[in-house]
Amino acid sequence: MKYGFVKVAAAIPAVKVADVHYNMQQVESLIAQAEGQGVEVVVFPELCLTGYSCQDLFKEQLLIDKAEEALMILLDFTRKLDVIAIIGLPVQISGLLYNCAAVIQGGQLLGIVPKTFLPNYNEFYEKRWFASSQDLTACDIYLAGSPIHVSPEPTLFATADGVKFGIEICEDVWAPVPPSNNLTLAGADIVFNLSASNELIGKHRYLCSLLSQQSARTMSGYVYASCGFGESTQDVVYGGNALIFENGHLLNEADRFSIQPQIRIAQIDVERLRTERRCNSTFISAQRGISARHVDCRPVEPREFELTRAVEPHPFIPKSEDMQAACDEILNIQVAGLAKRLYHIGATKAVIGISGGLDSTLALLVTVKAFDKLALERSGIIGITMPGFGTTDRTHGNALKLMEQLGVSIREISITKSVLQHFEDIGQDPTRHDITYENAQARERTQILMDVANKENAIVVGTGDLSELALGWATYNGDHMSMYGVNAGVPKTLIRYLVKHLAGEMATEVLLDIVDTPISPELIPADEHGQIKQKTEDLVGPYELHDFFLYYFLRFGFSPRKIYILACRAFADSYDEATIKHWLQTFCRRFFNQQFKRSCLPDGPKVGSVSLSPRGDWRMPSDASSALWLKECESL
Repeated sequence: MKYGFVKVAAAIPAVKVADVHYNMQQVESLIAQAEGQGVEVVVFPELCLTGYSCQDLFKEQLLIDKAEEALMILLDFTRKLDVIAIIGLPVQISGLLYNCAAVIQGGQLLGIVPKTFLPNYNEFYEKRWFASSQDLTACDIYLAGSPIHVSPEPTLFATADGVKFGIEICEDVWAPVPPSNNLTLAGADIVFNLSASNELIGKHRYLCSLLSQQSARTMSGYVYASCGFGESTQDVVYGGNALIFENGHLLNEADRFSIQPQIRIAQIDVERLRTERRCNSTFISAQRGISARHVDCRPVEPREFELTRAVEPHPFIPKSEDMQAACDEILNIQVAGLAKRLYHIGATKAVIGISGGLDSTLALLVTVKAFDKLALERSGIIGITMPGFGTTDRTHGNALKLMEQLGVSIREISITKSVLQHFEDIGQDPTRHDITYENAQARERTQILMDVANKENAIVVGTGDLSELALGWATYNGDHMSMYGVNAGVPKTLIRYLVKHLAGEMATEVLLDIVDTPISPELIPADEHGQIKQKTEDLVGPYELHDFFLYYFLRFGFSPRKIYILACRAFADSYDEATIKHWLQTFCRRFFNQQFKRSCLPDGPKVGSVSLSPRGDWRMPSDASSALWLKECESL
C-alpha cells in the first residue's frame, strides 16, 4: 500500500469439472499475471481447484486428496512471489468436509476460512456435501504440508503495511447478517468473496446492488470472483462475474459469459475508507464488542507506485444515469431551503443583486422557483443591477435580459457616485485600483441590497458559492453577507453545470451566454475595447482545480501530497504538474487564511457531501496555522 492505495484483483479461471490438475494450472497462470501487474491480493472463485459443480463427486476421497495436492503445488509455485492469493477448495477437518478459502503467500499457507451459510434451496443443495463453519470446533490441522489453525471465529488477515482483509464465501453475503458485517466492524478494510453464483434473469442486477450496498454499508472495499466458463451447465449456467466495489462504487467488472479466463484489477483507496469510518459515529458505535482473530501476512519487497485507477476531475458534478433527475434534486434542495425561510418569516419579497454572472444567475433562478412553489408573485422578487467602474455591457445586458424574461421586478442603481463620495470621505485615490478600491464597491452594493430589503420588508438572497467560501474570495461584510445564501453548498463547477442545465427550461439564450462569460468580479475598469481585465481564474486559479482540491481536502482529509497525485492523474491532459502544484499551494494558503469569513456565514442549505457551514460540517479555528500543509506542498 502506498498513499492508501491497495491493488487487488478478481480472477476467473477456465475450469474443467473435477480435473484438478488442469484447474490448478489455470490458477497458476492467473496468479502469475496478477504478480506481474503488481497486484497485492487476488481472489479466485469458490471451489476453483475442483470446480464448483462436482456434485456427489465431493464425496470422493480422491478428489479431496488431489485438491490438497494442488494446493501444495501452488504453495511451491508462489514461493518467490509476493502476491497474496485466495483460492477455493474442499477441506476435510475432523471427519467433516468444508467449503473453504485458502490464503497463500510466498510459499506459506496463512490460513483457511470455511463457508458459513450453505444454500440448500432451489438449485442449491450444498448441505448434501459440506458442513458450515458453525459446525467447526477450533483445532490445529495439517494441510498441504503445513500446520494450520482453523477456527469458526471471524478471521482478519493483515498485510505487512497494515491493510486488513476478511473473507466470505458466496451465500454468506446473501445472508440477513453476512460475516462481512463483523469482519469490517472488527477492522477489515477489504472483503474478498469467493463465489459460484449461477445466472438467472435479473439476478445480475440484484447481485450488483447487493454488493454495492454491502460495500457502502460496511464502508469497505469488496472484491467478488464467481466461477464462469467450464462449470457444468447440466441445469444452470455460470456467467463468470468479477466485481470490485469501493464504498458502494463499482471500480471494475468482468465481461459476463466470456469463454476466456479473466482477471480484473483495481486500486482500492483504503485511506479514503478509513476516513469515512473515522468520521462516522454510527460505524464507531457499532464496533463495540466486535473482535476477530488476526493472522499476519509476510513482508513484501517495496514496489514502484503508479496510480492506475481513473480519477474524476469534476467530483462535484453528478454522475447519475439520469442527469435530469440529479440536477433537479440539487435545485429542489436549494428551492426548499429558501421556500422554508420565506414561509417561516412570512416574507413575500426578496432582494437579490444581479450581476449577469453565474452565481447571481443561479440564485435568481432558485428564488424564482421558490416563489413559484409558494404561489407568490414573481414581481415580489426585486432584482437590482448595480453597475460600477468595471461593469461591462455584456454582463449588464445579460442581467437586464434575464430579469425581464423571468418576470421579476427590475431596478438599476449605479454605485459610481456613492463610491466616489466614499473614496473622498476616506481619502482613497480613485485611480489607485487596490483592495480598498475593490472592496468599497462590494460593500456599497451590499449596503444597497440590505437597505432596499429593509424598505420593502424583504430578505436579501445571497449569491456567494462554496468555492468562493473555500478560497475566501468574497469581501468581508460585502458579498460575504446576506439573510440566506442559497448557493452556500454549491461549488463553482456545479453552478456552471446547473445554469446550463436550466437553459433548456427557461431564458435559454441569455443563460447560455452567461455560462460562456469569463468569471470576473468586474471591480476594475475594462480596457479601451471594453474587454474584462480582471478574470478571477487568472488571479486565484482555475475553479475546476480548486473544487477538486476542496473535495478531497474536506471530504476525505487527504494530505496535499495525495491530492496532488490524484490531481495529476485527473488533469493529465489539462495542466502540467508545476501548475497543479502552484494552485494547490494557493488553495492551502487561502483556505487557512480566510477561515474567519466562514466562521460567521449566513444560513444556507447543504447540498452535497461537502459543506463549510460553521454550524454543520466544518468547524475550524480562524487562526489555525497552514504551515504543515504548505510545507508538504513545497516538498512536492
